[in-house]
Amino acid sequence: MTPTPAAEDGRHDGHSRNVFALMFGALGVVFGDIGTSPLYALKETFAGPHPLPIDRLHVLGVLSLIFWGITLVVSIKYVIVIMRADNRGEGGSLALLALVHKAAQGRPAVLAMVGALGIFAAALFYGDSMITPAISVLSAVEGLQVVAPALERYVIPLTLGILLCLFMIQRHGTSMVGVMFGPVMLLWFGTLAVLGVKHIATAPEVLGALSPHFAVRFMIAEGWIGFLALGSVVLAVTGAEALYADMGHFGRLPIRLAWYMLVLPALVLNYFGQGALLLKHPEAVENPFFMLAPSWAGVPMLILATCATVIASQAVISGAFSVTRQAVQLGYLPRMTIIHTSEREIGQIYIPALNFILMVFVMALVIGFGSSSNLASAYGVAVTGTMVIDCLLIAMVMLLLWKWNPRRAAILVGIFLIADLAFFLANSTKIFHGGWFPLAIAVTVFLLLTTWKKGRVLLMERLRKDALPVDDFLASLSERVVRVPGTSVFLTGATEGTPLALLHNLKHNKVLHERVVLLTVLVEEVPFVAEERRIEAAPIAPGMHRIILRYGFMQDPNIPKALAQARSDQLGFFWEPMSTSYFLSRETLIPSSEPGMALWREHLFAMMSKSATSAMDFFHLPSNRVVELGSQVEI
Repeated sequence: MTPTPAAEDGRHDGHSRNVFALMFGALGVVFGDIGTSPLYALKETFAGPHPLPIDRLHVLGVLSLIFWGITLVVSIKYVIVIMRADNRGEGGSLALLALVHKAAQGRPAVLAMVGALGIFAAALFYGDSMITPAISVLSAVEGLQVVAPALERYVIPLTLGILLCLFMIQRHGTSMVGVMFGPVMLLWFGTLAVLGVKHIATAPEVLGALSPHFAVRFMIAEGWIGFLALGSVVLAVTGAEALYADMGHFGRLPIRLAWYMLVLPALVLNYFGQGALLLKHPEAVENPFFMLAPSWAGVPMLILATCATVIASQAVISGAFSVTRQAVQLGYLPRMTIIHTSEREIGQIYIPALNFILMVFVMALVIGFGSSSNLASAYGVAVTGTMVIDCLLIAMVMLLLWKWNPRRAAILVGIFLIADLAFFLANSTKIFHGGWFPLAIAVTVFLLLTTWKKGRVLLMERLRKDALPVDDFLASLSERVVRVPGTSVFLTGATEGTPLALLHNLKHNKVLHERVVLLTVLVEEVPFVAEERRIEAAPIAPGMHRIILRYGFMQDPNIPKALAQARSDQLGFFWEPMSTSYFLSRETLIPSSEPGMALWREHLFAMMSKSATSAMDFFHLPSNRVVELGSQVEI
């Protein structure tokens, strides 16, 4: 049936409303980090560790660098190019890693390099997720120094109090607070634009900075100092990777529309407004953002800026939870307690252990560095490192997946790399002035991720090697083995062989259930696995089945729910939850000198294994129907 024009219009209007609703929602999640950069970016460029003279050449030169940096890195590289590389709608370093990994099958050297790059990019994110809340909230509260100088001594305690409240509410979920994210950020970006336009009108010559020749003149005139200034200019593009990472939550089109229609114009206008203010009043370099506002608006601006930075921090914290869940599902971290704080939104999760670690480090950063200027020295290294890695990964996507012409890909990637490497190298000069912190966090996390992944591979190889083939197990069964009513489900990480828990149960209890299920949960390198592909079952022998459950790395494995939703013909028997027992094997790992990993890494792997959340909680198994059987395994 051909739809009527009215029906088509109604469908189009509904689609438009949905897109604009997603745009509105993205304002509070996607653009929080980059949207609060005007609080400190221009200030640090002129008054940071390498101060610049405040005159026409330097102001217009810096504004030109900021404008073209945002244009090249955000508007073109991320919004136009990288956001095309979605893994079934999802974005982010781990999703991009899975995408490239799939395209590079059969190329061992490429796979090894891609794996290392993708994992290190994810590791760098943790350093960023600690610094962003600290510098964002602190830079907003430092507005007290302008609004009420007498209260300056309360800046650090107030910042710590706000951050403590932010981390404390994570356990309750953010859905109620999240309703306010969109309106607050809409007001924030509107205010940025209005304040910027007001001051541009007093010094319209700043609009000349839209020409790239001012950036070139600045770099030629300043040389080495101009290069170092890039370390502060890059603060204007921090948060660009969030546009790609949050693509799965809002979609490519809403994020692009929100960026081009609202966020980009508001940011550019505000930066140019700050530049106009500095040309007229060089003394405003102390805090050009807050001095944009008239004196009567000081307190409202302080409150609005604090709300905006809390929202930006919340987005980063939620991002850390999401990346951690992906890492657990893909086998880079041990199982953790993951609490879903919303019945409707699958992405709203809370990880208690990670929340506590982030809280401790963020608050320690505020106390240790003491000011947003000092924190700015630690900021940027992780972000620019991630940008370089994303550039290399997207180059592989262009060549291996999109099959682009190599020359075309080389030219585009070359332009991106020049900008990314310039920002990264400029920030590398900060390593001894605080930049070491995100690198230390990244190296530590990278070590943990790779140790767990390698350790699991070694453990699975050892279990597979020692596993008794199912045929041999069946042949060894005596007719005197008692079969008791009910179903026993033995969880195993391998898709072949006999689980140790089954052997131990038979050895100690001398019985088998009338229905025996060998069950394996596999997480594929895609965000979601469709329900029709969830379950794969095959009979092994009368009364014995092997079942494989497949999930994506953004999904929550729930074994009882998956089995309950399966049809009887899929399972090969009638599913009776109340007559089912789950048997788990808990391995005690014993490091050994056998070839595998360095001994100290084997000890680290054993410690991580002890900290893992039990399979019973992770797979949502009923606690009164679970039996755990222990065994020792040398790795």
